[in-house]
Amino acid sequence: MPPIDSTYPVETPDGVDLDIHPAGPVPRAAAWMVDLLVRSGIMIMLIFILSGFNAVGFAMLVLAWFLINWWYPVLFEVLGNGATPGKRAFDIRVIHDDGTPVGWGPSVVRNLLRQVDFLPLLYMTGLISMLCNRRFQRLGDLAAGTVVIHGDNRRITLPELPPGETRHPPIPLKPDEQQAVLSFAERIRSLNPARAEELANLLEPVTGQTGPEAVDELLTWARWMRGQAT
Repeated sequence: MPPIDSTYPVETPDGVDLDIHPAGPVPRAAAWMVDLLVRSGIMIMLIFILSGFNAVGFAMLVLAWFLINWWYPVLFEVLGNGATPGKRAFDIRVIHDDGTPVGWGPSVVRNLLRQVDFLPLLYMTGLISMLCNRRFQRLGDLAAGTVVIHGDNRRITLPELPPGETRHPPIPLKPDEQQAVLSFAERIRSLNPARAEELANLLEPVTGQTGPEAVDELLTWARWMRGQAT
């Protein structure tokens, strides 16, 4: 069953168009409960292990509580493709709101502000914030520029390029020019030869080629941009 939450389109910095499906309060609350159980289980285990060490054990428990409470979500979000164990259980994860993987800074910000979202009780502030915007972002997400999405949003299969020679362009291309070349190469199988040559001829000042040779030249550039082996 597809997610019932709202959808919004984004274009990632590498030119990939995505339909983002933000995760609503229900799966996020369920994921939070799973993570709470995991963290509580870890703390209970440490209490049994360290209880016999008196003052030293107590100090280690305080340190463990700090690390687990503050760094558990950050480490999993950054190193675990945006998903803590709870989020992974419900197939949701954190990304930047432009569709790119979440980094250290934004993850730290969104988790530090979790305490504000919790106020006055049981994430009431965060829930109100989520219900007031179509991306279901709590205050921490708004400050960090992140969004929690259903996990299938980044499962993208890029179109196959025709095999052949690989060669870099003779001059540096701007990002939009690179995207135009890649889009042409990705659509080449659906274009008839005359249309493909017509489009390739537009770049004659750069390629120095026309007709089938221009098409082949652009394909060699596209394979190079993709890092495709010859």
